[in-house]
Amino acid sequence: MRRRSALAATTLAFAGTAMGQAAPQRLRIGFAVGYAPFSEIGTDGQLKGFEIDVAQALSTRLALPYTPVILEFDGLIPALQSRKIDAIMASMSITPERQQVIAFSSPYYFSPARMVMRGDTRTDVTPAGMKSKRVGVERGTIHERFLAEQFGGIQLVRYATQDQAFLDLKSGRLDATLVDAVIAQFGFLNHADGRGFGFVGPDFARDQRYYGKGIGVGLRKAEAGTLGQRIDEALAALRSNGTLKTLNDRYFSFDLVTPPR
Repeated sequence: MRRRSALAATTLAFAGTAMGQAAPQRLRIGFAVGYAPFSEIGTDGQLKGFEIDVAQALSTRLALPYTPVILEFDGLIPALQSRKIDAIMASMSITPERQQVIAFSSPYYFSPARMVMRGDTRTDVTPAGMKSKRVGVERGTIHERFLAEQFGGIQLVRYATQDQAFLDLKSGRLDATLVDAVIAQFGFLNHADGRGFGFVGPDFARDQRYYGKGIGVGLRKAEAGTLGQRIDEALAALRSNGTLKTLNDRYFSFDLVTPPR
């Protein structure tokens, strides 16, 4: 309840920021919070996490202040298109489908996608093995499309946030949830609620038809060659000077920022 109240208050505080048109004086970045350690609201009411720190590093490199705007994940692209925000940093995969409607920066991290189930599960994590299982997914994510198209026999249950899916998984209302592995590890499995649960099955993010080539900053197509180019240059500098690796090591014991070979 406290987290929801903080989220509502923060959203109201950050909404409605004045916007620059061709050359914004302040970048409004859309986040979807509740995904430790990427973006969440701390007990002090402040935003924190890996993506928050990357956004701050980008802002500093660009010499362009930024304002966070908190939205549900499936509201981010509409908000970008309607010019309520200028960029998206919410663990959004660069996929051909999304590239039809928005542009992306180069990737700033890479993440596997795994199914989470009870640790004693002996289910074959295939379309046939998961038939009739209740599988939760955050609405508007690439996980939702992947399951809808590749696991047609399941009972697909859609949620506004991944935290809601974790709650139903713990209570037994779900058999599984498909989620970014890092979000599952830090937001569920490492906590008391996640005891008795674990990863089952393969890394589905290897299917680039759905999961694309990594996680990038979402941008309007019209600004891909202006703001997008500046962000790409800034990300390249943050990678080469070790800033991205330093931020990675602040949160993770494994490497998410080095491009896979």
